[in-house]
Amino acid sequence: MEYAVRGILPMRANEIANEIKQGVKKPFDSVIFTNIGDPHAMGQQPTTFFRQKELDICDCVMLTLASTFAPKVVACCDYPELMKTDVVPNDVKERASRLLTAIGGGGIGSYSDSQGPSAMREDIARSISRGNKYPCNPDDIFLCAGATDGIKSVLHLMDFGEGTNRTGVLTPIPQYPLYSAALTEMNLIQVEYYLDEDNSWAINVKELDDIVREAKKKCSPRAIVLINPGNPTGQCFSRENVEDIVRYCSKEGLIIIADEVYQENVYADGMKFYSFRNVANELGLGPDDITIASFYSASKGYMGECGYRAGFLELYGFDPMVQSQFKKHRTANLCSSNAGQVIMNCIVNPPKPGEESYERFAKERENVLLSLSDKATKVSEAFNRIEGVRCNRINGAMYAFPSLSLPPKAIEAAKAAKMTPDTFFCLNLLENTGICVVPGSGFGQQSPIHKLEKNYARVYNCQRRSEKTTILPDTKKMEQFLSAFEDFYKKFVAKYKD
Repeated sequence: MEYAVRGILPMRANEIANEIKQGVKKPFDSVIFTNIGDPHAMGQQPTTFFRQKELDICDCVMLTLASTFAPKVVACCDYPELMKTDVVPNDVKERASRLLTAIGGGGIGSYSDSQGPSAMREDIARSISRGNKYPCNPDDIFLCAGATDGIKSVLHLMDFGEGTNRTGVLTPIPQYPLYSAALTEMNLIQVEYYLDEDNSWAINVKELDDIVREAKKKCSPRAIVLINPGNPTGQCFSRENVEDIVRYCSKEGLIIIADEVYQENVYADGMKFYSFRNVANELGLGPDDITIASFYSASKGYMGECGYRAGFLELYGFDPMVQSQFKKHRTANLCSSNAGQVIMNCIVNPPKPGEESYERFAKERENVLLSLSDKATKVSEAFNRIEGVRCNRINGAMYAFPSLSLPPKAIEAAKAAKMTPDTFFCLNLLENTGICVVPGSGFGQQSPIHKLEKNYARVYNCQRRSEKTTILPDTKKMEQFLSAFEDFYKKFVAKYKD
């Protein structure tokens, strides 16, 4: 089982960072980690309404709490005495008091309901139901420790069958390696389908159908993973594409595993996020016509609260008996983090106009998304200015996925080093610049093809892919990254040029 975003490159990057701390001289001052979508690790500040931000350090804890911490919901839930002070806005006090009542027991440090407190699930259901023909039932909502936890639980539901009846799960290529790793762990059959790079990483439903027909010779395709906006590709599916996919899945009886954790991260003009459940409902497909497991997380969007491990899933159109068994399965996990549940409630039920915290919340949210949008444009444009590098426009999510042309001698050197060409390039990039990216082959690949184009070999790893990078570092680091990348790439090509 492999998990590329924490694989050989990040491990070596951590070693180098430790070597620098120990005084080992490198041709750079620090490592720039762009391998994983962790906004706060890249310098993004927490949203004030959600939780405390330490402004100063004071030996006296009570003095610090009273005078140098901005009041936040998580802070009040964690230390209810804060609600007796004048520094906490009334809307924060009211929210914290309501959530503590919902959690019950001994407060945020106690166990809560395994599915999630009913009041929190009701808030989530209301947020999903807005403008939807088919309202969401709170009983279909399960709070979980990030989307990953929920995704694995749903995949466990499909862990059955032998031989050609063994469950097959269609996964996109390129794909977030959580899926291939989880399927390997559960011994489920991964059925790869390919996103069309030349068509903004869209899904060709006719080709998908051919893949399903072929897969039925070796397994029983029961589900399809759909990541929208895309990780690692940064695409947003068009309304037409989503409609085609939904109709096909309804016809074939495929369960949709809708990974929609980046739904706030849409940048390109004219682009919009389309929920698979919403589109299905607007097409007249109800719970008797289609089965969808949708996932959401506090780790992405404008929030970036990765460490709280907060997420939820909705089961739509599942058989009541199956859903009952799923609930039993989730009970074995006791409960997800109460602090994470509080964060999630603030996301689905944010401050409203007229409330004390609204203006600051709205401004912080806008600033984060505008910054990401600006970097998405700058990064894709910068890559495309480099001769030999190609990068689709980053329409959504948090990643660039450029392809690189490498000389044939570089391909030969990679083979001699027993590495894929993209891993060879990325490791050399790390050792010479301190930039940590992820080799494209870690996200799956079509059969590697090395085409000669003007005396160069284009690396068709993961559809002509050589590396993935986040767009999360602050503007100064991002500019440093792009400059160092361009300089190294040109020197690397020159070194291995015929």
